[in-house]
Amino acid sequence: MLLLFAAVCCAAPIAASINAYLAVTTGAQGKDVNGEGGSAADIPPRMLTAYKTAVRLVGRHVPACRGMRWPILAGIAKVESNHATGRTIAPNADIRPKIYGVLLNGSGAGGNTTVFPDTDGGRFDGTAHGERAVGPFQFLPSTWQGVGEDASGDKVADPHNGDDAALGAAIYLCGNGRDLTKRTQLRAAIFQYNRSDAYVANVLGFIEQYTAAAKAPALNNVTGRVRTVIEAALAQRGVPYSWGGGNASGATFGICCSPSGKSGASIKGFDCSGLTTYAFAKVGIRLPRVAAAQAGVGRRIPARLGTSALRPGDLVFYAYAPGRDSTIYHVGIYLGNGQMVNAPRPGAVVRLDPVSAMSGYAGGARLL
Repeated sequence: MLLLFAAVCCAAPIAASINAYLAVTTGAQGKDVNGEGGSAADIPPRMLTAYKTAVRLVGRHVPACRGMRWPILAGIAKVESNHATGRTIAPNADIRPKIYGVLLNGSGAGGNTTVFPDTDGGRFDGTAHGERAVGPFQFLPSTWQGVGEDASGDKVADPHNGDDAALGAAIYLCGNGRDLTKRTQLRAAIFQYNRSDAYVANVLGFIEQYTAAAKAPALNNVTGRVRTVIEAALAQRGVPYSWGGGNASGATFGICCSPSGKSGASIKGFDCSGLTTYAFAKVGIRLPRVAAAQAGVGRRIPARLGTSALRPGDLVFYAYAPGRDSTIYHVGIYLGNGQMVNAPRPGAVVRLDPVSAMSGYAGGARLL
C-alpha cells in the first residue's frame, strides 16, 4: 500500500529516452502597459525580446488595439516555428538559415490543396514559382506586404528578422483595433491567422502556458546557488505537468499511469520530483527521482517547526501521514513569503502556489 503513497505526484523515471516533441504546424498600446516580465524555458532570449518589443511598438501602427501581450505572440510563434529554435538568431534578430514553408502549389505537400500564385517575385520566399510562408511567424509574402513594418531600426521590413516579424504579427492580430483581453476577439484574431479550430486551440494552450510564466516574483536577497535553483524552477512555469516527466536535463515525456489513471506518455513536461531533480541539477546536486526519497537528502526540517522554518531554496514535502516519510507524495521548492514553485497534478502546469495549497505538510529539507 505504501508504494502507492510514495508516488502520487512524482513517478519513477522513464527507462528509455523519447525524442522531444516539436509542436509545429503550417498554415496595445504604444508602451508596455502590461507589467509582464518573466520568461519561458523554451523561448530563445532574443526572440522573447522581439515579442516584448513588438508589444511596445504595435500601438504606433494600430492605436486602437488593446490587450496585446508577449504570450500571445509567443503562442503563435511556438506553433509556427518553435520560436526559430535550431536557427542562428543574430543580435539584430536576423534569423539564418531563413525559415520557409512548403511551396503552396496545390500538390498536397504540407496539407495544402490550393494554388497560391507568386506575389513577390521571390523577394521574401526565395521562389517565383508560387508562394510559401516565411519567417518565424510564417507569413505569406502577400500578407507581409500589408502588415510588414521595421522594428529593428534598419529601415527594412523583413519577415526573416525576429523583431520585424513579431511586430508584423502583432499588427495582423490587432486588425483594425481588436480588444485582445476579450476571449472572443482573441480567438477571432488567431482564427484569422490560420482558419482552423484545432490551430486556435493549440495556440490558446500555449498562450495560457506563457501567461503563467510571465509573472515573476521578486527574489530579494536570494543569491548564489539558491538563486540558481529557484530561477531554474521558475523558468519552467507554464510547462505542462507530466506524470513521470522531467529529469536533470529538463522536461521529458512521461509515463503511464498515475494512481488516478492519467498518462504522461504524450505530454512533455515535469511531475513534482522531476522539476526538483532538474532545478537542483543546475548546481550539481543529484536527487533521487521520487519525492519520498528526496526527503532523505540534506538537512531535514521537521513539520513541527512550521513553515516559518523554511528558507528560499528548501524542498517542501507533503505526506498522507505526516511524520512517516514513506507516505510522502509531493515535493515543491520554497520561494519565500509562503510560496513555492509547484508542479501540482495532471492537467495543470508548473506554477506558483501557496505552501498551504497541498495537504499534509511534512516539513522540508535544506540542501544549500
